[in-house]
Amino acid sequence: MSTSTIPKNTLVVIATGAEAKLYRNSGDGNEISLKSEGSLTPKNLRGEGPSGSYVPDSSGQETDEATFSKQLANRLYEMSHSGKFDNLVLAADPDSLGEIRPLLHKEVSDKLVLELNKTLINSSVQDIEKSIQNN
Repeated sequence: MSTSTIPKNTLVVIATGAEAKLYRNSGDGNEISLKSEGSLTPKNLRGEGPSGSYVPDSSGQETDEATFSKQLANRLYEMSHSGKFDNLVLAADPDSLGEIRPLLHKEVSDKLVLELNKTLINSSVQDIEKSIQNN
């Protein structure tokens, strides 16, 4: 079993196409201890669209999820640029991770210490900590 060392104060984002939960690692060394820092939900989905407008050949749900991925990537950039994190763990279901990854600004991508292709949004904090620790 491999273990990850996640620096203290790392921002941990657990996401789907419909919401994101934010945590902060307060553990040191090999110990991961997550504390909730709130959540993000989609806003103005119809008006904003994934690339500024509605994509007609996508389902409403696909468009909403792509729009939220863009909003999340933008929010992570704002947080990074204002010094709110130096290290990032990003965990998302496969579809959402595929949407988010190309939208991340280089400043955010450079701070990624772990990317998890897992659906953890409904997992307990303890299960999230184990998933991070074992990767």
